[in-house]
Amino acid sequence: MKIYKNLKKNLKKSVIAIGNFDGVHLGHQKVLKEARLKAKKNNLNFGVVSFEPVPVMFFNKNIKNHRINNYDQKVEYLKKISPNFLRIIKFNKKFSNYEPKKFIQKIIYNNLNAKFVFVSKNFRFGKGRKGDIYTLKKFEKYFNYKTIISSPLKKDKKILSSTIIRKKISLGKVKEVSNLLGRPWCIKGLVIKGEQRGRKIGFPTCNINLKEYVIPRLGVYSVKIKIGKKLKKGIANIGYRPTFSGKSILLEVNIFGINSNLYKRMIIVNFIKFIRKEKKFKNINELRSQISKDIKKAKK
Repeated sequence: MKIYKNLKKNLKKSVIAIGNFDGVHLGHQKVLKEARLKAKKNNLNFGVVSFEPVPVMFFNKNIKNHRINNYDQKVEYLKKISPNFLRIIKFNKKFSNYEPKKFIQKIIYNNLNAKFVFVSKNFRFGKGRKGDIYTLKKFEKYFNYKTIISSPLKKDKKILSSTIIRKKISLGKVKEVSNLLGRPWCIKGLVIKGEQRGRKIGFPTCNINLKEYVIPRLGVYSVKIKIGKKLKKGIANIGYRPTFSGKSILLEVNIFGINSNLYKRMIIVNFIKFIRKEKKFKNINELRSQISKDIKKAKK
């Protein structure tokens, strides 16, 4: 898969799927596989078009924690769908001011030479989000492409969306989230140096900054941690560490069977199940006792 961030040359005739694809959930995968099949049947290139940063975060600077996956994960998951190329459009002030027709002409027609365009029913684009599926259909003959509106995937009689998944993450329903993603929901990040309180009380942790990830329900989770090619079990706490009067939110992971220093290592924390909500303890001994109980429960 080729990744184009600054594409000046026109590509060969293609089938494209356009969207933010945050989470690359089962609904996204359905659309992408349909587009891939159309490309194969018509002997065309298959490409995915997405935007960085996520438009809603560009327009509203107050939204800090929104993403289901970070950029690297999105690329990794899209790569598994086997597109010929991925076109990442930098969402900035200049691009946000494109009129709908200019978006179609410059991106769909000139840039990607698209013959089939796959989008969801609620797809919006162009300045002020004035463009929609009817705008796409309006210019089909003029720019020689066909718009295909993929039927949405429903789960429990509701249309599957990234919004629903974010809500479930915020409620700690990570098992349900994993079923909607088709894989465990996970956070990928560098291990940073903390205050080493966990090590002092006998439970060393790897600390990770959540950055732009949507914030899960605060508390303790059973997790599986990928370190390089190794997969280890553990528990994780997400919260403010009220026992120690913490001021900022942090992901702390205790990996079973590992006591080595993992500072500056990239790890992936897969969330398996919510165990309990965050709690302030009277003293260190009470906290230590509860962590032991959490570990026993996680191991079950």
